Amino acid sequence: MLELKNISFEVTEENESKQIVKDLSLTLEDGKFIVITGPNGGGKSTLARVIAGINMPTSGKIFFEGVDITDKSITERAKMGIGYGFQQPVRFKGITVHDLICLAAGKDLKVTEVCEYLAEVGLCARDYIDREVNASLSGGELKRVEIATVLARGSKLSIFDEPEAGIDLWSFQNLIQVFEKMREADREGSILIISHQERILNIADEIVVLADGEIVRQGGRDEILPTLVSTDSMASVCGKYDMGGKK
Repeated sequence: MLELKNISFEVTEENESKQIVKDLSLTLEDGKFIVITGPNGGGKSTLARVIAGINMPTSGKIFFEGVDITDKSITERAKMGIGYGFQQPVRFKGITVHDLICLAAGKDLKVTEVCEYLAEVGLCARDYIDREVNASLSGGELKRVEIATVLARGSKLSIFDEPEAGIDLWSFQNLIQVFEKMREADREGSILIISHQERILNIADEIVVLADGEIVRQGGRDEILPTLVSTDSMASVCGKYDMGGKK
């Protein structure tokens, strides 16, 4: 279980402080598929980075499985079971997909084991296992390889920041299938996704709406999703939609 208690994060721009996350408290239960959504600039990606340990909170406490991880680095959190998928995955010149998955697992894996992780994200191992993680991979392929590394890491909490960014419609449809499989299979670990795509929201157990650095709505999919979906497109979630009186 992840607990955020009175978390704030601020930055200084031109000698002025700006709060991105404001005194936020949130509890994420084990075995849940959670989506954080809301308008652009509302603090969603910043909150994900704070949970992962990329950014340290200005104030407040973070507990993971009852342990205070507020001051722990991203490496320490990863060892505890918090995995993070970047919005734009890193490309590694000279490193193969096989090497990358072994690095994520923290040990040498048999070829059959690597193939199993690739199969879980819908990639044919024969075509990918020896390929370099570089520009030869499309955005969709790279996203799925990164998800395979999170699976290999055995994360108890897997965080994905706007995984749909920069990929085409075909790749996005395949990505949805991967998340659906993860949701069905991984009932002990939790999945946290930053997104405002309706198809991702539609497979969530719980939806958290974040605006102006604060939680304005939180609850089960059946409770929250109907309030976000209207005759307008889901782009309304990104700014025009009235979310509990805040925009």
